[in-house]
Amino acid sequence: MTALIPFNQLSAEQARALLAPCVAIPHWVEQLVAERPYASRGALLDKARTLAAGWGEAELAQALSAHPRIGEKPQTTGGHAEFSRREQSAVDDNDARLTQALKEGNARYEARFGRVFLIRAKGRSGEEILAALERRLNNGDAEELRETLAQLVEITLLRLEGVISE
Repeated sequence: MTALIPFNQLSAEQARALLAPCVAIPHWVEQLVAERPYASRGALLDKARTLAAGWGEAELAQALSAHPRIGEKPQTTGGHAEFSRREQSAVDDNDARLTQALKEGNARYEARFGRVFLIRAKGRSGEEILAALERRLNNGDAEELRETLAQLVEITLLRLEGVISE
């Protein structure tokens, strides 16, 4: 975690490297870096939220390129993978029934919507995640896009809060 004042003083390259694991949307990272210095952590988070409010399908596709399926551990290393490992820690991969149900749900979701199921896993149990997956399979396309984008914003802001301290 980096404090706000040192973050404001990093080179643009260092600041981009620090923020990049929050979400795989380079123009969001670039805009946050370009707006420095921030007067407070709250101002940074407000700017991040404002920039994320404009995300659509293109940004979602970019972001999903770095997200593993829910219930599956990332196969890569680096910032995105480390965040995902921590966020999905409540999904017990020793629970064969839950693991299988998530795998099957993921397959149905991907067949239905053509993308990986995305949910803020932090603070949710594996059973809660599975219930949300089952519920969201009933969404219409537009409703699910809105819900997925909202989840992406939540994930991104949680990650940003974990990277920058006051």
